[in-house]
Amino acid sequence: MTQSITKSTVKIPPLENGDRLTRLEFETRYQKMTHVKKAELIEGIVYMGSPLRINKHGEPHADIMGWLTVYKAFTPNVQTGDNATVRLDPENEPQPDALLRIEKGGQSIISEDGYVEGAPELIVEIAASTVSIDLHGKLKAYRRNQVQEYVVWRVDDNEIDWFRLKDEKYIKLQADENGIIKSEIYPGLWLDVTALLKGDLVKVLDVLKQGIETPAHTNFCQKISIND
Repeated sequence: MTQSITKSTVKIPPLENGDRLTRLEFETRYQKMTHVKKAELIEGIVYMGSPLRINKHGEPHADIMGWLTVYKAFTPNVQTGDNATVRLDPENEPQPDALLRIEKGGQSIISEDGYVEGAPELIVEIAASTVSIDLHGKLKAYRRNQVQEYVVWRVDDNEIDWFRLKDEKYIKLQADENGIIKSEIYPGLWLDVTALLKGDLVKVLDVLKQGIETPAHTNFCQKISIND
């Protein structure tokens, strides 16, 4: 007697912390888990987000987004992203806390299905401390994929690291005599580190305004507007 064979539905397993997956496998599982707000593939390993405390992540994250959003308001042809998925390479699909990318003529593009593909010029992560993945696996992946500037706010350590890619290595940018770090990729993107760590947003935005009013920022705006 011949038995009929029916095609069974293939069940897609859920994401689990520590899974080793390709980017395609990761995306397929992640898209099925609509209740999951944050999962990342870093160097081929899945990392799932934990509940976030407001003082250690929520507020610092909001402050960074405010700083970047003000810069965007005065700078044409740039785009900010808050927890947007980034397709970097076959083993890395992070969801950085914040990013700033040049929309036209930059390193990254927007895919047909709405994801960032390639390396944004600047990425910011809110980390607990130096032991965080943000200063290990992610740093390596961002460096290899040519993220030009990478900012890590180490909340527990009360420190901010601002890395600049030079000769395939990340070099820390140093604050000037006034305690201000100035982006080398985005002219006018100035950060008063001490003020930010103290929660003095008035001073943070005042210093940013000073940067935005410089001739270097004006020239940058004119340069990237050519692509409009």
